[in-house]
Amino acid sequence: MSLNAPQTADKIIVDRTRTRRNSDVARAVRKTRDRLSLQAGNPAFDRELLKLHAGSVVASAMAIPLMVFLVTAGGLFAGMGADILIWAFFSTVFYAILAMAARRVERMETASINVAAEIRTLLSAHFCSGLAWAYFASLGCAECRVDQFTIIKAVILLIAIAATAIITSSLRYAMIVTFALPVTVYATVAANYAVPVDALMAALLFASLPFFLTIASYLNRSALMYLSFRSEKDGLIAELETAKSMSDEARRRAEEANLAKSRFLASMSHELRTPLNAILGFSEVMAKEVLGRLDNQSYREYARDIHDSGQHLLDLINEILDLSRIEAGRYQLNEEPLALAAIAEDCCHLIELKARTKNIRVVQQFEPSLPRLFADERAVRQIVLNLLSNAIKFTPSGGEILVRVGWTAGGGQYASIRDNGPGVPAEEIPVILSAFGQGTIAIKSAEQGTGLGLPIVQGLMALHGGTFEFHSKLREGTEAIAIFPISRVMEVLPPVPTEAPRKLARR
Repeated sequence: MSLNAPQTADKIIVDRTRTRRNSDVARAVRKTRDRLSLQAGNPAFDRELLKLHAGSVVASAMAIPLMVFLVTAGGLFAGMGADILIWAFFSTVFYAILAMAARRVERMETASINVAAEIRTLLSAHFCSGLAWAYFASLGCAECRVDQFTIIKAVILLIAIAATAIITSSLRYAMIVTFALPVTVYATVAANYAVPVDALMAALLFASLPFFLTIASYLNRSALMYLSFRSEKDGLIAELETAKSMSDEARRRAEEANLAKSRFLASMSHELRTPLNAILGFSEVMAKEVLGRLDNQSYREYARDIHDSGQHLLDLINEILDLSRIEAGRYQLNEEPLALAAIAEDCCHLIELKARTKNIRVVQQFEPSLPRLFADERAVRQIVLNLLSNAIKFTPSGGEILVRVGWTAGGGQYASIRDNGPGVPAEEIPVILSAFGQGTIAIKSAEQGTGLGLPIVQGLMALHGGTFEFHSKLREGTEAIAIFPISRVMEVLPPVPTEAPRKLARR
């Protein structure tokens, strides 16, 4: 049961990351796009727009009061009396109320905002500030020493309208609610239509309302687009985080399952090899008739077949266990000084009989006077034997295998096995370098292997800090190179001096 649990969990994860997750992503994208549609009255967007409007009003809370202060100072300098001070007082109070209402909305949670109620509150505060501007539009100044006083008032109103249109663009119609009454008061009370300039300024103020309303609408659409992009970005980030967490969990479970498998196989060495050794021993005793003759020839052949099959199974188990120990990190290197060329030469002698059987010529090219390597002799021997076995397996009869040992450009040492066999297509190289991977040539070959030789070579070279290179071209042959780093090469010690001790002895 414990072995099936990780597989079931992995299948569930695969289903979620492929079919189920794809439908969830599509549904989330559709929902996000519907929520981000630029339609008026969308509650989610109205709340965001209210937050933007409140933040803009709070950020510019001192802009309009500063303008009121400057206008009041100019009016007092021009000779206006208490009327301008009354207007300044009420304007400051109404804008303070507006700023407090905006600050309250800004501090509220977005989901808890009552859109209709807060819009009424903010529009009411804007209307109250508009009452102050209406009072300003109705002011007169007979004692002022300033000509064209009505024109100055119109210019001040135009500046206030422009500033309000920019500040309140996130709240629709806030600018109209604020300045519709002041413009009307100016046109009906302050303007003297007998003077062409006054009439022109009144017309300009009326024309400015739809003009700045258009600008505010454009800024409002820009704010909606900004909210759309921001919300879509948040949705995509959430999806990416979900996918990443699912991928991390799937990878963690896969790694745990793979590690459990490797540890299980690495710990089963004794349990698997003991019965196989018994099978091999008894079958060999029967095949050689150690305890007596077997009258039936078929029994003797069956015993040899059992022995050969058991030996093949033992070799396969040994390879699987070696690869499992490497993957589980339990392969212990027994490092000692060794001669790479000598090990390669021994391996060539071991496979010489098999090479002669297939009429394959093995050529050795070893650089002389190579220093020793500090490595695991069994592992190095297994590396060379695996590469030689692969070369003999896929080299046709009458072919040639070149075995070279020498220096690398970086100061390390290498062992290269090159054959003139059929080669491997470039797209199949990653397959044959993976565990149990076999190319099309291996599948068609009569001498099929387990597909573990090259992965074991890769793992053993990685344990030694080296690299494994595999170069092959179709119909041109294959070259496998095991490269040991310079850190594995032992320095040659200088000869022990003999003259100096003799001189010391004479003295």
